[in-house]
Amino acid sequence: MLILAGFAIQAEAKSLPFGVNAGAVIIDQAGRRINARRPYHRIISLYGAHTENLYSLGLEAEIIGVSPNEAYPPKARSKTVFSYHDDPEKFMAARPDLVLIRPMIDRGYPQLVQRLEKSAITVVSLQPGTIDEMYVYWEILGVLTGKQDRAQQMIAQFKHKVSEIESLTAPILTKKKVYFEAIHKQMKTFAPEAMTMFALKTAGGVNIAQDAQQVRNTNIAFYGKERILSHADEIDVFIAQQGAMNRPTIALIKAETGFSAIKAIKNNQILIIDEMIVSRPTLRLIDGILEIGRFLYPPLFKGGDD
Repeated sequence: MLILAGFAIQAEAKSLPFGVNAGAVIIDQAGRRINARRPYHRIISLYGAHTENLYSLGLEAEIIGVSPNEAYPPKARSKTVFSYHDDPEKFMAARPDLVLIRPMIDRGYPQLVQRLEKSAITVVSLQPGTIDEMYVYWEILGVLTGKQDRAQQMIAQFKHKVSEIESLTAPILTKKKVYFEAIHKQMKTFAPEAMTMFALKTAGGVNIAQDAQQVRNTNIAFYGKERILSHADEIDVFIAQQGAMNRPTIALIKAETGFSAIKAIKNNQILIIDEMIVSRPTLRLIDGILEIGRFLYPPLFKGGDD
């Protein structure tokens, strides 16, 4: 049984890979059980979304280290930088009581993780992939840091803004059909349940690739050029996320062999959007929803970013 936003839900029913029970015992994505009865005060974050959410929780003073290439908030760049490539001694010298990682680090750098744990440093591995998981993730961060009330405020604030945006798009009779690109070179999109697709749906878009096949347990999905082109006449808007794994440009997309047949390409309806506001589990996901909405329905979303 997990506790979320003041009410109980069954982990099995929601397929959530992590949670927190009524006794403040955290279960992370590696299956660790962490007793969080006392807040952690010296935190190293090895994932930009963790860092951003810690700042949203009001924990700037508690953050003693961040990952390389931190981008938001800008003040995070002033913190000491730590990497999963670093020697464990660097971590231990900083005396953290909590190191926040994500599953990729658990899988790829087990020796670092094990060394930290042997040194009595708590390690928690989290990276939500869906909106339901994001809410639980925020609550977990609140429990770990003693900021439960602020975490609940974040959840309520996000849900309220989503509700406002949905009220805007609900009356649209014919919603625009969208292909949302995740990785251009591999012709991959997003899993139907990914946060990115939640953002698209909330903004009033219709995912043309509902039949995409998820890649393992990630938010990425296989699709392929042939299947994209099979919808050429239906795709009203082509959206591509831009980030570390995908560096598309409008010119690159237009020049892709066969893409000239896509209605969105013909009509110059191409949006390049920062992955940090559509793929990361932070409050800025609202910014991503609004940016998509303004592109899909400009008159409707005029002034809609207040």
